[in-house]
Amino acid sequence: MDSQRDATDRFSPRFDASGLVTAIVTDAATGTLLMVAHMNAEAIERTQATGQAHFWSRSRGQLWRKGETSGNGLTLVEMRVDCDQDALLLRVDPAGPACHTGRRSCFYRRVEADGRLTFLDDDARG
Repeated sequence: MDSQRDATDRFSPRFDASGLVTAIVTDAATGTLLMVAHMNAEAIERTQATGQAHFWSRSRGQLWRKGETSGNGLTLVEMRVDCDQDALLLRVDPAGPACHTGRRSCFYRRVEADGRLTFLDDDARG
């Protein structure tokens, strides 16, 4: 552990070898876990500058603003960093569903002991 990073009052993200940190996104009003994504330095800077959540798409290899095509943006309420600064928590005000499937959250299925997936009723589309 980096005790200096744990105790500092300076934001200094610890990026992985790909230049990314994990970003956990929750609804600021309800605490519901909405999605997990990745951010590079530019995504963090744009999020702070605009108040709209930006991420790095590992599959597309490019920066993107959540909602740029769907209209379901995420307005930043608060950004937090974990103790060793290698993960972020974005508390947001969502403008609609966070998941590309149209569901409120990307976490709409429970993994059962036998490997089946159970769809959760409390996160239906719409």
